[in-house]
Amino acid sequence: MEIGIKYRTRVGSTEDIDLINSLVAENPNDSRYCLSVKFCKMTGWLQSNGTPKDMMARGYMLALHRAGYINLPPKRKNPSNPFVLRKKPCAVDIDRTEVKTNLKKLLPLDFVQVRRTSSEKLFNSLIESHHYLGYVQPVGEHLKYIVYAGARPVACLAFSSAARHIGPRDAFVGWDKATRRKNIHLICYNQRFLILPWINVKYLASHILSAIVKIISADWKRLYNHSVYYIETFVDSARFSGTCYRAAGWAYLGDTKGLGKDSKDKIPNRSIKAIYGYPLSKDFRKILQGGNP
Repeated sequence: MEIGIKYRTRVGSTEDIDLINSLVAENPNDSRYCLSVKFCKMTGWLQSNGTPKDMMARGYMLALHRAGYINLPPKRKNPSNPFVLRKKPCAVDIDRTEVKTNLKKLLPLDFVQVRRTSSEKLFNSLIESHHYLGYVQPVGEHLKYIVYAGARPVACLAFSSAARHIGPRDAFVGWDKATRRKNIHLICYNQRFLILPWINVKYLASHILSAIVKIISADWKRLYNHSVYYIETFVDSARFSGTCYRAAGWAYLGDTKGLGKDSKDKIPNRSIKAIYGYPLSKDFRKILQGGNP
């Protein structure tokens, strides 16, 4: 039975309360971390790769603890937040000679997925040094690409886990709330796209966007054991027109509301973004709505 407490996507219930209280009683020497892992495994609260969502579980359990429903053991330590303490990527010295040519002469391009490779530091450095938003470590599943022309990098792209709720996208996909929660890991978000500033090649951006959609799903499956069937991105309308996405066949779905997590009273507190999306499979809707791939 629900109790009126919700943390992220989980609604508090008397069943969860009874289970956590039993875990605490049966494991008096366990830390909050150990209890959260056991709770995740017993309730099936897992990531798509089978890893327990223990950080979310600890937040959920803390909410129940503060509301008086459970009694957690004292916190043993305050672990540092690796994302807050993470150092900014250092600048890397590479050839910055201007490349001004036509696309045909630049081809072929080589798309190298550098996540969990020795080239990941180069990717991070290029984004930090040359993308207007800088480098931010993605959370959850993500891929990073460096696009090469011969031995020279010409562009970088990053893809990460998709936003939980985007109204125009959800309407376009046609899934309900429960299905979205279950299948949100099957879509990804183009978080960063950078053509290096000394690369001056007409139509290069749209060519890269047209090519990446043909390879990303297979790369995602190799790293995370499942495919992705749809890509989305957000274009800051105050800075960019989204021409390269439209030229590559990405569909404009509408605009964001400009509401960040800290927005109060539904008042916009950030720039409006244009929402673009690209289906990676003809039957993407069927799959995202719960059908088998």
